[in-house]
Amino acid sequence: MNHRPESFEILPGAGASPVILHVPHSSRVIPEPVRSAILLSDGALERELDHITDSHTAQIAAVAAAACAVTPWRFVNGLSRLVVDPERFPDEREEMLAVGMGAVYTRSTHRERLRPEGFDAGPLLDRYFHPYAQAMTRAVEDRLEAAGRAVIIDVHSYPTRPLPYELHGEGPRPPICLGTDPFHTPPALLAAAGAAFAGFGGTGLDSPFAGTYVPLEHYGKDDRVAALMIEIRRDTYMAEPGGPAGPGLAALAAALTALVDELAQTAGIS
Repeated sequence: MNHRPESFEILPGAGASPVILHVPHSSRVIPEPVRSAILLSDGALERELDHITDSHTAQIAAVAAAACAVTPWRFVNGLSRLVVDPERFPDEREEMLAVGMGAVYTRSTHRERLRPEGFDAGPLLDRYFHPYAQAMTRAVEDRLEAAGRAVIIDVHSYPTRPLPYELHGEGPRPPICLGTDPFHTPPALLAAAGAAFAGFGGTGLDSPFAGTYVPLEHYGKDDRVAALMIEIRRDTYMAEPGGPAGPGLAALAAALTALVDELAQTAGIS
């Protein structure tokens, strides 16, 4: 595929697998030309990365994929979401624009100014956001062609305590939050995820974060594309805010393996 290799990585799975493990927020990498436009000091930026990065989620996905009976595909963002956030809409429909956290963030998790007034996001969108979206669209279309359907499982994490940028931080913060979409999250997918992650002290729906990621070309139009967001509360597997992973990582990876294996069986490819 034609993409910038430093921006994202597509790791092939089994040819007949419908599952794409999508890991958009695990990296701390910021290219120097992008870093130069960020207003935070080096120390403040490291602290911001501690809070904003879904640390170790790429490792959770990798460990899970390696153990699956039918290997899922993985789409992993190689850059920090402080470069661009590939899961935002680059227009006025995205509510996170209200707190300066649209496709290109202008505010930090603590609502400090991240980029100058009047910053032109266009070059970042052209270089990073649009190629990412196009590649994810192609990845979904490849799964539709090969397997007859696509199942996008977003792998995220979130802090135990709400951060100032959160628009819905007052809601429940269960160990596992399952983000859903009324069109793209079928009951069977939700039930399978609930069963796979039942051992972590409870799962919740759409709180503190809601929704799923589906490429715009398919969103709300193609019911062959299923999607679920898995948000893992960070105290279940790591030292917060940006510390090392602990023993919970292996258990979470095992639960994700169980979910992917169940999806493979229901697809008749195990």
